Amino acid sequence: MSFHVLIPARLASTRLPFKPLADIGGAPMVVRVAQRAQLAGAKTVCVAADDVSIVEACAVHDVRAILTDVDHLSGSDRLAQACQLLGLSDDAVVVNVQGDEPLIEPDLISAVAGCLLQNTQLGVATAATPILSVNDWDNPNIVKVVLTKSGRALYFSRSAIPFWREGASTALEHRQSQLPTTGQAILRHIGIYAYRVNALRRFSNYPPCALEITESLEQLRLLWEEQDIQVFVTDQSPHAGVDTPADLERVRSVWRKLGE
Repeated sequence: MSFHVLIPARLASTRLPFKPLADIGGAPMVVRVAQRAQLAGAKTVCVAADDVSIVEACAVHDVRAILTDVDHLSGSDRLAQACQLLGLSDDAVVVNVQGDEPLIEPDLISAVAGCLLQNTQLGVATAATPILSVNDWDNPNIVKVVLTKSGRALYFSRSAIPFWREGASTALEHRQSQLPTTGQAILRHIGIYAYRVNALRRFSNYPPCALEITESLEQLRLLWEEQDIQVFVTDQSPHAGVDTPADLERVRSVWRKLGE
């Protein structure tokens, strides 16, 4: 069985204008993301862009790209249109790789896709990694997830969940001593998703729910609609994506070191 990688890319960015086209080691950032994704063993890798300049930049570097509507409210909506434009079947597996993660590990992409390839009853999968510091646990910019015993998502939140009444330090000591791989771990959500195309289309048609709006977390719409989300847990913390000029300089520095 095989899977596809789709990379949504939006030209406008408040904190970093023209972010997909930012140069990293001689190529646009979105091209670097696609090149990493190509190492994951995907059948196809395609950028879903909202501007012709992104499509043209990808073509220069032999990266496939298609033009989607400019007014999509989310990356998931953009991917749903991309699946239609590419003629992917309902049962095809696609992985949504963010266009601002040029250091993403190819093994993570294939592992998340594998959750669906190994279980044809599942429609959505994502990833998480253990939280190792109290500051990260308390940080609302770091999304936490709690799982069932079979590794399905119970809830995502910006709050510190699960709540440990003995205190955060005790909770982290407990995690480090047992290193569980399911619901007992204190987990940070990693923003990568695998979908079956029919599940992605349903997702894009669901209206936003109150929980999603409250937490500003789109994935809560799936849980509200009673859709299972399988979570792949990895002990490897991913590199942070690019949101600001400082992030871009950090990634450029890492990229230079990788090339040495």
